[in-house]
Amino acid sequence: MKTGLKITAFAAALAGAFGTAYGVGQTFDPVVAERPQAHQERHPSGAGESEHGGTAAHAPGGLQISEGGYTLDLNTPTVTAGERAELRFTVRDADGRAVDEYRREHDKELHLIVASRDLVTYRHLHPERAPDGTWSTPVDLPRAGGYRVFADFTPDRPGAENLTLGADLAASGPYSPRELPQPSTTARVDGYDVELTGTPTPGRASELRLTVSRDGKPVTDLQPYLGAYGHLVALRAGDLAYLHVHPEGEPGDGTTRPGPHVSFTATAPSSGSYRLFLDFKHNGVVRTAAFTVEAGKTVPDEPRPTTSPGHAEPPGHADGHGH
Repeated sequence: MKTGLKITAFAAALAGAFGTAYGVGQTFDPVVAERPQAHQERHPSGAGESEHGGTAAHAPGGLQISEGGYTLDLNTPTVTAGERAELRFTVRDADGRAVDEYRREHDKELHLIVASRDLVTYRHLHPERAPDGTWSTPVDLPRAGGYRVFADFTPDRPGAENLTLGADLAASGPYSPRELPQPSTTARVDGYDVELTGTPTPGRASELRLTVSRDGKPVTDLQPYLGAYGHLVALRAGDLAYLHVHPEGEPGDGTTRPGPHVSFTATAPSSGSYRLFLDFKHNGVVRTAAFTVEAGKTVPDEPRPTTSPGHAEPPGHADGHGH
């Protein structure tokens, strides 16, 4: 297992602003990615400069719907907030054919992440693939607004590399914008406290160590989840540039302990705000702890988080974990 992954490029698109109503047939239309042709290719190098200093051809994961000859074809571009829906999509190759063979990585053929544009709602889902290559999974998004769907996979084909493709998803209903939660080194979820040590550093690898405790006592019997004792996703505020990284070490390697510490190595592509989502499993339940961090800045130690005014959940809570 790799000891860390890097976000090595810079990105472009900024999230759009929304009105008081969001969805089809309401005051404002949803922001939904156009479905590209299956043969769509990424732009040549230098085709477009991002405001972070990179080019469209070297965008980080999740910012492109097509890359390397593969396209994320989202069959469900809109859902209704607060209602259970079936999210369906297909990964297509350069000839428009559905990809039906994948390499298993971290116990799954494909990892699906759904995150709101304001980075308050987060879902890590595990869809099922039909024989025709169509993927599907139930999803229930609590709030109206814009979301980004990330498909993280590696085709089982010669020379294929890991890809993260992204597409826009709209949840219709009355829309109430929220600000990015304030930076914090602690998060609380379902009675567990998770402390973050370290912050991403632009252009340089740095360690992020998460420490899990419950009732003031360290949790030393974390359970394996997706082949590790923790699973971390980082998204950059604004464009939702995606980093998917697993911790250093793995269960059964003779050196990695099942808590309370889970360590990762990551490099931020730029200064700015990032949202970190840690999935960990204990007593048979997967929970998600969320943090806002500022790359290149140190957040001072602070008291345990309390419920923020005007919010239904504590600042470290990711609005639930879906499977």
